[in-house]
Amino acid sequence: MLIGHLALVAAALFTGAAIYVNVAEQPARLSLPDAPMLAQWQASYPRAATMQAGLALIGGVLGIAAYVMLGDWRWLLGAIVLLAAWPYTLIGIKPTNDALQVAQPSPEIRALVRKWGALHAGRSALGAVATLIELWALS
Repeated sequence: MLIGHLALVAAALFTGAAIYVNVAEQPARLSLPDAPMLAQWQASYPRAATMQAGLALIGGVLGIAAYVMLGDWRWLLGAIVLLAAWPYTLIGIKPTNDALQVAQPSPEIRALVRKWGALHAGRSALGAVATLIELWALS
């Protein structure tokens, strides 16, 4: 059962990090003038992306391992939902990420940062759903 607990911890860490971005970092970023707001996003994003991608991958692999070892389909479902953060990011968020990474401060940039925050909330939701599924699997 340790593998299931580890999968849950990884999913919860992913979720916590994603929610932190939406409820703390993004509002703080948006309180800045345009140029510092963009500079903060450009400095923060690569670090956060590496951490969250790694947590999603680790949590997904652990969830799959829990499914294989314990035979409960809920672990597989939780892993799939958590791993869905990868294609969601690559398909849904990457165009906005790419635009922000090369952007220069402008009046339009605030709307793009807001759009990014709304898209990122989808990652928070995926993590929360995966965590809840894995909590269910532990019950």
